[in-house]
Formats: sequence, structure tokens, C-alpha cells
Amino acid sequence: MTDIPVWVLDTNVVVSGLLSPWGPPGRLVDALVSRHLRLAFDDRMELEYREVLSRSRLGIAPVRREAFLAILQFQEHMTASSWPYSLPPDRDDLVFLEVALETTARTVVTGNLKHFPPRCRGPVTILAPRAGWERLADFRGA
Repeated sequence: MTDIPVWVLDTNVVVSGLLSPWGPPGRLVDALVSRHLRLAFDDRMELEYREVLSRSRLGIAPVRREAFLAILQFQEHMTASSWPYSLPPDRDDLVFLEVALETTARTVVTGNLKHFPPRCRGPVTILAPRAGWERLADFRGA
């Protein structure tokens, strides 16, 4: 499994992917399920995923939510160190950078690029969902 990329998915990508399986976020969630992509996360991210995905106003089908949460046990649980670079505008986004820094790929996929301006990215690559899906497809040779 060493040739499978390990990326961080911002919560907004997971939510979008569970709500709309046809777009790039949905394709990325499918890639997790089919083991073509691995998710890096820590306890803080898992808590956020669980809390946000359980919001009834989002309308995520419980079966899809529970299926996603169940695959976390097969993903890359990390212990992240403190972020040594400039801070992002929203400190709640710091967790994604810290976890990505612990991975070889150092990649975060987010629907909120403005939350990760270049000055605060350090060595982490920030991708929009479409760019992430395209990079993954290129990586897989699809």
C-alpha cells in the first residue's frame, strides 16, 4: 500500500462527497472506499468529521455517514506536531496543515482555498477537489 497516496481531506470535501457522489469530492470519497487513496487524520479531525457529518440540516444519509466513519479505522491515524509556519486565517484549519505535514505527500484537498493562502502553506500542497481528483487520476494512470 505504499504507492497509494495519503492525503488530508478538509471536512467540506467529505461533506460534499457524501452529498453528491458525482462530482470531484464524491469521486475522492469513492477513492477512499476503493483503496486508491488513503486519508490522513488525527483525533481532532475525527471529532470534527463525526460532529459535522451528524448535523441533520446537512441531509447526509445516515448509511453514507456511517459507512464513511467506519472506513476511518482503515485509514492513516496520525499524531501531528505543532505547525512551525505562518498560521492560516482561521485557526480551526490549522489541524489539516499539521496532519498533512506528517505525511509523505503533504497534500490537503479543500473546497476553501482562500482559507489556506500561500503564505501559510509551508511545504504543504493545497488542492481544490477537482485538481485533487485529476492528480489522483493521473497518479493511477486512469
